[in-house]
Amino acid sequence: MKDATLRREILEELELVPSIDAANIGVSVEDGIATLTGHVAASAQKQAIGKTVNRVSGVHGIVMEIEVRPIGEHLDADDEIAKRAIEALRWIDSVPKDTIRVEAEHGILTLTGQAGWSYEKAAAERAVQKVSGVKEVINLIKVTSAVSHTNVRMSIETALRKDAASEAKGIHISIDDHSVTLTGSVRTKAERDTARRAVWAVPGVSNVVDGLTVEP
Repeated sequence: MKDATLRREILEELELVPSIDAANIGVSVEDGIATLTGHVAASAQKQAIGKTVNRVSGVHGIVMEIEVRPIGEHLDADDEIAKRAIEALRWIDSVPKDTIRVEAEHGILTLTGQAGWSYEKAAAERAVQKVSGVKEVINLIKVTSAVSHTNVRMSIETALRKDAASEAKGIHISIDDHSVTLTGSVRTKAERDTARRAVWAVPGVSNVVDGLTVEP
């Protein structure tokens, strides 16, 4: 019997047993050896699964990797945390779809993948920080857009132009990969804040170093 056929028969057999909740059970088969993964709420279910699979014709052996999680304890399991984090990301319009990966280990969530804008990277981190069971977020999402000196300068000038008394002549810009450093002087703290926000709005910027001084 082919492994794929045997796997299907095992899944069908598990679905027929009322005492087994097969929703969280994974089955893989190789050379007639069935590997069972996932979790159940009680050890009795785990035993029932083993007996059920063992009586399926064609099964030569069983590798039991099912975890017993009493009701309530599963809420902080890493796979459950990861599922909730993925769902949280789906609901955020400013987070790119299908380019961000989530890994959970001991409640620590790691985000990897790509984003075109720094605000998308930040939005993803904010979204998963609110997920139940998350103890820490490591944000390794890469901002892929190249940072243009012209775009940074134009963004700052456009932002400051809204205030007729403000200007960007005293601001100097240096770019290292996706990091932008601002030096020089502005006349007010508001101008400095405006310049910093303008840089964050530029595609590809993942870090802003504010070295501006306020000189009225």
